[in-house]
Amino acid sequence: MSKYIQLAKKIKIHPLFWAVAGMAIITGYFWELLALFIIVIIHELGHAAVAQYFNWKIKRIIILPFGGMCEVDEHGNRPIKEELAIIAAGPIQHIFIAACLFILGMTSFVSSDYLHLLNRFNLMVLIFNLLPIWPLDGGKFVQLYFALRKPFLEACRLSMITSGIILAALHICILFYAPLNLNTWVVFSYLYMCLWMEWKQRRYVFMKFLLERYYGKQQEFLHLQPIDAKGDDYLHDAMEKFKRDCKHLIHIGGQHSMIGKLDENELLYAYFTEKRVSARLKDIVYND
Repeated sequence: MSKYIQLAKKIKIHPLFWAVAGMAIITGYFWELLALFIIVIIHELGHAAVAQYFNWKIKRIIILPFGGMCEVDEHGNRPIKEELAIIAAGPIQHIFIAACLFILGMTSFVSSDYLHLLNRFNLMVLIFNLLPIWPLDGGKFVQLYFALRKPFLEACRLSMITSGIILAALHICILFYAPLNLNTWVVFSYLYMCLWMEWKQRRYVFMKFLLERYYGKQQEFLHLQPIDAKGDDYLHDAMEKFKRDCKHLIHIGGQHSMIGKLDENELLYAYFTEKRVSARLKDIVYND
């Protein structure tokens, strides 16, 4: 129980939130901001509690003026089913919130107008987070979908492209209905920035994935999946085919016959420990 209580220490309030809170007090929207703040906190604590249950390393839970984010220090090598549960835990909290608000509605503790506001915010935050756009929960679901079918790096790339297309299309639609809405521009600008930063760092994220796979705590892999490669392929060409939840054996073929095979750990050892970053597979392969 104590490890869940310690999650409160990881909550960080973004400085912009305090600026927005000050404006809300001045303009008379404090209670609206408080309602949104409580819903976002519960949503993010849902993610964090399940991540804590699976012993994921939680960096911080940051609260933004228009949402929140539970940041973990994991790099794609934990089981997909664990990440799926962690992502789903946020949206599931809105079901509990709705149930609590229904019970609260049977009392006279809060006014019907404020209760209606809470229900509207609860639904709004849920729908917004389920949009298939990174880094929202819906975008993370999309990335997991690709990760089940594609190598890690390609799954990241496809999820970013998909998110960008959907975000641009949604933005165009919104512009027809509320072209001058400041909140819309702030939220969309933030999402564009997140996507751009994630796209720029995709190779760095991939390297962290490989380093954690090699140096980190060994995980149980669900599948053994061979990778077919050519002797003239570079080491990084083969590593770009690594998938989540899979252990790989690299089969290296020549023009007419099999040259040999490599376990993925041998490949990672040659790349990270021996620093043979420009080597080809035929340079490190052993024969059967």
